[in-house]
Amino acid sequence: MIYVFPAIFGFVLTLVFVLFALKFFPKIGLMDRPHLYGLKREAIPYYGGLIIYTAFLISVLVFVPMNTHVLGLLLAASMVMFIGFLDDMWRISPLIRLIVQFVAGVVLFLFGIGILSVKVPFLGVLDFTGFIFEGFFVLSGLFTVFWVMTILNSMNFVDGVSGLTSGVTFVASLTIFALSINSSLHENPSSQVAVATIAIILAAISLAFFMFDFPSPKILMGDTGSTFLGFLVATLAIFSGGKVATAFLVLGLPILDMVWVVLRRVFVDKKKFWHGDLKHLHHRLMDLGISQRKVVSLYLFITAVFGFAAVSFVSLQQKFFMIMALIVLMILLATALILLPKRR
Repeated sequence: MIYVFPAIFGFVLTLVFVLFALKFFPKIGLMDRPHLYGLKREAIPYYGGLIIYTAFLISVLVFVPMNTHVLGLLLAASMVMFIGFLDDMWRISPLIRLIVQFVAGVVLFLFGIGILSVKVPFLGVLDFTGFIFEGFFVLSGLFTVFWVMTILNSMNFVDGVSGLTSGVTFVASLTIFALSINSSLHENPSSQVAVATIAIILAAISLAFFMFDFPSPKILMGDTGSTFLGFLVATLAIFSGGKVATAFLVLGLPILDMVWVVLRRVFVDKKKFWHGDLKHLHHRLMDLGISQRKVVSLYLFITAVFGFAAVSFVSLQQKFFMIMALIVLMILLATALILLPKRR
C-alpha cells in the first residue's frame, strides 16, 4: 500500500498538468513547428517534458525522504532537463549537450551514485574500485558516466515516433520497481523502498503521458522529456543495485538501435554520429508500410517480453542468454530491413 498513493498522485498530477498544457501552451507559443520537418499537420503543444519534470519533482519531494542520493538524482536530472529544454527552444550544439550530460553523470557519481562492479557471465566480476584518485574510484566514475550517457541517448533516439519513449519508460520503470520490491534480491530490502517509490512514480507519470502521446499525439515531450526520462531510467538501474544486465534486457532495443545507427552514420554514411536521420529501427519498419501504431505496439511488446524475462530470470547466466537472444533478434531485424524493399 505504501506505493499506491505515490503512483496515484503522480498519475493524476500528470493528467492535470497535461490538460492544463493543452489549453495554456498554445496561448504562449509553446508549440511544435511541423513545417520545418515537411509535415503537413496542425501544430500541437510541445515541451511536454516540462510537465513530466514538474510532476516527477513534486511527487518525489512529497513521497521520498530526502538524502544525498535523492538530492544528487534531482540535481543531475534537472541539468539534463534544462539542456534538453534549451535544445528544444534554440537547437543547442550537440557537443554542448554531450558535455552537460557528462557533467550530470559526474554529479551523480559525486553524490555517491555509481556502478562499483559488474557481474559478467562465465567470467566473474569486473571490479571498478581498483584505481583510486583523491578518494574517488576513477574507473567506477567513468563507467557510471558512460552508462548514463548511453541509456540517456538511446532513449532520446527512440523519440522519433510518438509513444515510444513514454511507453518504454513505463515498462523499464515498472521492471525496476518489481525488482526493487523483491526482497530475495537484496541484502537490505528496506534500502530499496526509496528506489521502488521513485520507480513507481516514474511508471505512473509515463503511463499518464503515454495516454496523450499514443496513438495520436496531442502533446510532444521533446528532448526536454526524452533525455530526462532516459537519465532517470539509467540512474534507477544503478539505484536498484547496479542491475546493468537487467536494464540492458529491458532497454535492449533502444540501445542496439542506437549502436546500429551510430555505426552506420560513421562508417557507411561517413558523417558525424549526431546528425539525425530517418533510418532508425522504427523508421525503417514504417518504410515497409507498417503503421506507426503497429510499430509502437510491436516495439513495446518486445520490450515488455524482455522486461518480464528480467524479472523472472534471476540468475546472471539466464539473463546472459536472454541478452544474446535480443542481439540475435536485432541482427535478424536489421538484416530483414536491409533486404526487404521499401514502400514506394
